[in-house]
Amino acid sequence: MAYFLGIDGGGSGCRAAVADGSGRILGRGAAGPANISVETEGACANILAAARAALQQAGRGRLEELTAVLGLAGANVTAAARRLQAMLPFRRARILTDAATAAAGALGDADGIVVAVGTGSVLAVQAGGAVRQYGGRGFLLGDEGSGAVLGRALLAEALRTEDGFAPTTPLLRAVLDQLGGVEGVIGFGLRARPAEFAAFAPRIVAGTDPAGERIFAAAVAQLGEMIQTLQAGRDLPVVFLGGLGPHYAARLQGRWRLQAPLGTGLDGALHLARRDEAGVNDPPPPAAQAERSPR
Repeated sequence: MAYFLGIDGGGSGCRAAVADGSGRILGRGAAGPANISVETEGACANILAAARAALQQAGRGRLEELTAVLGLAGANVTAAARRLQAMLPFRRARILTDAATAAAGALGDADGIVVAVGTGSVLAVQAGGAVRQYGGRGFLLGDEGSGAVLGRALLAEALRTEDGFAPTTPLLRAVLDQLGGVEGVIGFGLRARPAEFAAFAPRIVAGTDPAGERIFAAAVAQLGEMIQTLQAGRDLPVVFLGGLGPHYAARLQGRWRLQAPLGTGLDGALHLARRDEAGVNDPPPPAAQAERSPR
């Protein structure tokens, strides 16, 4: 019997599911971050840990027997996707961006815009059977509205308030105290991973602090402009995903048709894995991908 593996990996964690040929999920697993452009080897270790946990719960199958689709943050970096591909033990594997699998899970075969906002962020437009990704270039150069970018903006504001360039607020003072003052904030910024910056995001989107509200309002405006550009005069439904997705959806309600996702990125990865095994040729997404022939 054929078994299928779906992987949904981002900056905060990696989720795995094993299903049989009918699509029935037999086991699930989870592990740490899996942004392959940040740390390919560490991401691979987490992917395999999540896959093994899913197999253990399923009580059947081996890694080498699985047909896998992996939707991963950072997979739009071709070199990272190739490095990861060489490390994978699966019978067959296809590496896609998490935007491609999120679109497959959220929209099925319908047209629409997917906005996934968690530790990182990425947008995708699915139209006429083709998927195109936008953004998702890491929190140093992109990932607009993401938790990591919000956290970075909060720490920068905390430093500005110490210099007298911005008014202090309870949240800014709490962050400075938590990290040990200006030097502590600078030291944190030099060593922290995106997920560590993103840990400040829940306090920003809570809407109870003036500085947090300013930062979040600016991010909402920026993402709103991006979505409007992607609409290109159309009336595509918009689906928000990720831990911060509901917060953006609440702020942008009424501007476009918002709809709930049909499923998750993990569902999308499993769906694509089953289609791959059946020999269905999907339109190639713009994301970096690598495929391994069956042994």
